[in-house]
Amino acid sequence: MVGKATISVLILALLLLTTSIFIATVDLRSYLYPILLPRPGGRFPCSTGGGPLMVYMYDLPRRFHVGMLRRRSPADESPVTAENLPPWPSNSGLKKQHSVEYWMMASLLYDGGGGNETREAVRVWDPEMADAFFVPFFSSLSFNTHGHNMTDPDTEFDRQLQIDILKILRESKYWQRSGGRDHVIPMHHPNAFRFFREQVNTSILIVADFGRYPKEISNLRKDVVAPYVHVVDSFTDDNSPDPYESRTTLLFFRGRTIRKDEGIVRAKLAKLLAGYDDVIYEQSFASGANIKVSTQGMRSSKFCLHPAGDTPSSCRLFDAIVSHCVPVIVSDQIELPYEDEIDYTQFSIFFSDKEALEPGYMIEQLRQIPKERWVEMWRHLKYISHHYEFQYPPKKGDAIDMLWRQVKHKLPRANLDVHRSRRLKVPDWWDHRR
Repeated sequence: MVGKATISVLILALLLLTTSIFIATVDLRSYLYPILLPRPGGRFPCSTGGGPLMVYMYDLPRRFHVGMLRRRSPADESPVTAENLPPWPSNSGLKKQHSVEYWMMASLLYDGGGGNETREAVRVWDPEMADAFFVPFFSSLSFNTHGHNMTDPDTEFDRQLQIDILKILRESKYWQRSGGRDHVIPMHHPNAFRFFREQVNTSILIVADFGRYPKEISNLRKDVVAPYVHVVDSFTDDNSPDPYESRTTLLFFRGRTIRKDEGIVRAKLAKLLAGYDDVIYEQSFASGANIKVSTQGMRSSKFCLHPAGDTPSSCRLFDAIVSHCVPVIVSDQIELPYEDEIDYTQFSIFFSDKEALEPGYMIEQLRQIPKERWVEMWRHLKYISHHYEFQYPPKKGDAIDMLWRQVKHKLPRANLDVHRSRRLKVPDWWDHRR
């Protein structure tokens, strides 16, 4: 009896569906369209939502990337793989802080552990399957390696590399297809790619901040702010039963006032803080022993000062984070990494330039912060500090994993710009509207 009733219901439903199609109240094409639509590369639009970001990495000669790590080694043009990737030099000093480009490349070379489902980005060998295109040109290392002064003859090597990489990109049909909008180019040092950066201004740039970029070249709408690679050791065993009392210094401040471009605010702050007994000001920072001094200074301080200098951000902020020293950020123009996911007010203190330069104001405000609030910020620092770790092999949630997720967030806007550019007869009409 039940079986006959079921069959009757099915026949009735089929009859209603047939009638609806016949009188055009149901259009099956709207349901079948995504399946029937031909895809030239087999990749569906907006396919980055669920799985990892599919990234095609340009296969560039070693002189554009790892060849700069070992300048005195014999010429080697073999492809870079996970097996032969040279480690980042342990004696690189402050060059390490802008090595984001190296770690992004390394993450795409890595092909083991965990499975692709645990990673934000994986490498694909077929460019037709790619969501984004990574350009492994170590522009920051090139600046640091090939002469800092614009009159230095070695600077010509940096300039020629930029000319050569532009030639490669312009000849790429994938660059031509999108105008470079879906290409990811690391440019972390403020002077990286300094000769021709305006010619890659449509791409997703990986920057430290926007201090030296006109908004036409780099801006928060399309680009990704990356943390500096910290140079002090991470505080992995920070398990004091009473961290507030064990950190006997109120404020730690590391700066280099001997630099002429160090910044007016930072120089004035150094003078204002000179007379406090519970403030440590370290005037120099290089490598070796001084790094150890900074490490100890941050680990024994409740707060670590991060004032703006010649650029809005610096490595000291991220050294403070991995030292679990509550950052005190003094900058009117700073932009911070991952800020759509991380609320910095939960573990940092912010002052405007004007507030910080008012004699005694900042120190008094820091002294009034209750122990309970400081401990809460310290715990939050311990909870999020792994997001600022650069490492190989990469790990879920580390700095590079977070950066690829940020790139993923930028792609919908890049795709919108690409699609609009293909059909607009007046590309910039929106900017000239009344």
